[in-house]
Amino acid sequence: MSVAVDIQGADAVRQYAENKSFTTVVDRENMLSDHFGFKIVPNGIFLNEDGVILLAKQGFRITEPEHVKAVERLINGSQTPIELEDAYHVTNQTQSIEKQLAETKFKLANEYLKTGKKDEALRELDDALLLDPDNFLIRKQRWYIRYPEKFSPTIDIEWQQTQLEKEKAEEAEKLGGLVCGPEGCVIPGTSFVPNQVFSIDKKTK
Repeated sequence: MSVAVDIQGADAVRQYAENKSFTTVVDRENMLSDHFGFKIVPNGIFLNEDGVILLAKQGFRITEPEHVKAVERLINGSQTPIELEDAYHVTNQTQSIEKQLAETKFKLANEYLKTGKKDEALRELDDALLLDPDNFLIRKQRWYIRYPEKFSPTIDIEWQQTQLEKEKAEEAEKLGGLVCGPEGCVIPGTSFVPNQVFSIDKKTK
């Protein structure tokens, strides 16, 4: 099964879940992120028949050979459990006040959306991202609400890359430091590499 993390609910997810061979449920409350510390998508969680988690991988991709081989080892029982290197996963469940406040604002945005208050929801998501700038889930939810045409009928990955670079540049200017590396900003959880690289430092804009 798949779990769609989307505070806009089932209506926003339905177009991606129709005509699939598996069931999709909606995590509108961002519960998986709260429990596992996920900050990006997609993720893979594998359980055995007894409900024991054998693998939890943030940034799991079926295009990554190492990830596919790990699943094959789980299926044939040659190795359990499995841990994969995870540059994004938060292993320390102790969170700062800022991170906790970001989660609260994310949930408040959800409540605003339920009552049709999109502007208020976006304001809370903007504040949440300032508190937790590495949280790509929050960033992507803002994009989906502000720019729905970039997600339907297909997801525009190149636009996401450009938008990420733009926002990171703005954030770097506010903070007075370098945010992206010399080869640009790579969308977390993907292997997308831009055709044109992007960088910013304190002296250039």
